[in-house]
Amino acid sequence: MVAAASVVVAVGTATGMMSALDDGRGSDEARPEVTDSPTLDLRPPAPSPSPSVTESASPSASPKKKAASPTPSPTKTEKKQETAAVSTRLYRHPESQVLDWVRANPGDARQDVIRSRIADQPAAVWFADYTPATITARVRAVTSGGAAQGRVPVVVAYGIPGRDCGGASEGGAPDLDAYDAWIDRFAAGLGSGEVVVILEPDSIAQSECLSAAQRADRFASLARAGRTLKDANPKARVYFDAGHSGWHPAAKQADLLRQAGAASAASSDGVFSNVSNFHRTADEIAYDRRVLDALGGPASLGAVIDTSRNGNGAPPDGEWCDPDGRKLGRAPTLNTGEARIDGYLWVKLPGESDGCKGSPGTFTPSYAYDLAR
Repeated sequence: MVAAASVVVAVGTATGMMSALDDGRGSDEARPEVTDSPTLDLRPPAPSPSPSVTESASPSASPKKKAASPTPSPTKTEKKQETAAVSTRLYRHPESQVLDWVRANPGDARQDVIRSRIADQPAAVWFADYTPATITARVRAVTSGGAAQGRVPVVVAYGIPGRDCGGASEGGAPDLDAYDAWIDRFAAGLGSGEVVVILEPDSIAQSECLSAAQRADRFASLARAGRTLKDANPKARVYFDAGHSGWHPAAKQADLLRQAGAASAASSDGVFSNVSNFHRTADEIAYDRRVLDALGGPASLGAVIDTSRNGNGAPPDGEWCDPDGRKLGRAPTLNTGEARIDGYLWVKLPGESDGCKGSPGTFTPSYAYDLAR
């Protein structure tokens, strides 16, 4: 994952969080097994140089590297919001690697900080394995848990074929027909309450490794996925991949999103950005608004931003793998006070390694403590 783009890397493929992986207990088992969460390797293919582009783009020739653009220091207001109290509306799933560590280490001097600042916060639950027989029950276990508490769960669908362009987070469904059927079963677990769906990180921003025909087929499948999810639960809010402010220019990203159906209210509620990355909230707000303006579609379309590790912004050297000096960002909330910004979410669980301070996707307490203290 490079600080400039956004690609998933890890055990299943995603970026930190609770990951509800199948353990083979059958579709009648509603309790999701939480194991290593996928690690997003946010590295985009090197963008083609364009003299008319004003947004920063990755200068790296590597298809997975993302360069970080310098960003200003946060304002006093931003600093205050970064330590805001946990939202009363978002759901914290009771199983995750960080919670496992907190429960197992009551005497560790770091435990109180990690518990209060990370483990007690609501975070996304990833579904990154292709297990059609059990996906409905495992999604339902999360959404019903949120409904029972009157809170909104965040779930990540991460099963698109060819994900991560064959990189460390490769995997997913064997083909698009199988993916379409998997999404049908995923949607069947959404229930009838409010739920936020992060639909396939990197599937759009990192699509240039595909041929034109393959990209068109993927985008058609994503558009269908959005419609299927919203048809199954009209209260579901579905967000499409916008990369982040250090990757593609807003106009280019909007064009890709439009091809994938993100401008249609029948399939989309807007876009998500900064998943598993470090770009400052203010930069993502500005970028997402430019993307939405260029995207068109109904005025109701908005954006959600991953703020889990962006408290100090992206490293100036472009380092993406567990870079030093990063901090927790704004607390998860669906009340941002910003026009067209629907939420700040923790899609990447702070403390789950990108692969440098620990094994990819595993919780690393020293890293978590550095982020939280």
